[in-house]
Amino acid sequence: MLYFVGAGLISGAVVHHPLDPARYTKIAVIGVLVFLVATLVNEFLLAAHRPALPRAILVIAASLLLSFGIGMLSGGLQHFEDFPERGAVLVPLGITVSFIAFVLKDPESSWRRIFGPLGLAVLLTATVSFFGLRTIADGLGEASGESGHSHGEGTAEEADEHEAGQESSAPSSEPAAPETAASTEAESGHAEDGHSH
Repeated sequence: MLYFVGAGLISGAVVHHPLDPARYTKIAVIGVLVFLVATLVNEFLLAAHRPALPRAILVIAASLLLSFGIGMLSGGLQHFEDFPERGAVLVPLGITVSFIAFVLKDPESSWRRIFGPLGLAVLLTATVSFFGLRTIADGLGEASGESGHSHGEGTAEEADEHEAGQESSAPSSEPAAPETAASTEAESGHAEDGHSH
C-alpha cells in the first residue's frame, strides 16, 4: 500500500508541477518519503536476508529512481489529454527510468542487462512511444488550439463565451418580450407600484 501511495503522490506531483511548483514539490517529497518507508519495510524489515550496506544503498537509490519512473509513466498517461506535450516526454522517460531502476533494484539481475536485448527493446519502445505521443499531442493541440487544464478554474473570457453561446442558442419566444419590458421599467423606477426590485 505504501508503494502505491508513494508512487501516486509522485505521479501527481511530476505531471502537475508547472501549475504550482512550491505545492507539488512538497507533495513529491512526501511521496518520496512514503516510497522510501515502503522500501525499508519490504527490503529490510520483512526480508529473510538483509543486504549488506553497499547493496542497501543501491536498493534505496534504485527505489527512489523507480518511484520517479513509475510517477512519470503513470502521471503522463493519466493526464496526457491535459498536458499532451509534457505527457509525450514523461511517458517514454518513465518507461526508461523504471526499467533501469528495476534492473538495479533486482538482486538477481546484473546492470549489464540494461545494455542487453531487453534494454534495447525497452529503448525502442520508449522511442516509438515518444514519436507516437508527440504526433497525437500535435493533433490535440491543433484541434483544441491550446493545451493544459485548469482544474475548474475557468477564465472570464471562457465564461463570457459560454454565456454568449447559451444566449445565441436559446430559441427566441414571444413570452420573453414582456419580461424584458417589465425588467426595463423596473430598472428605470417607473413600475406601477412605485418601487423597483
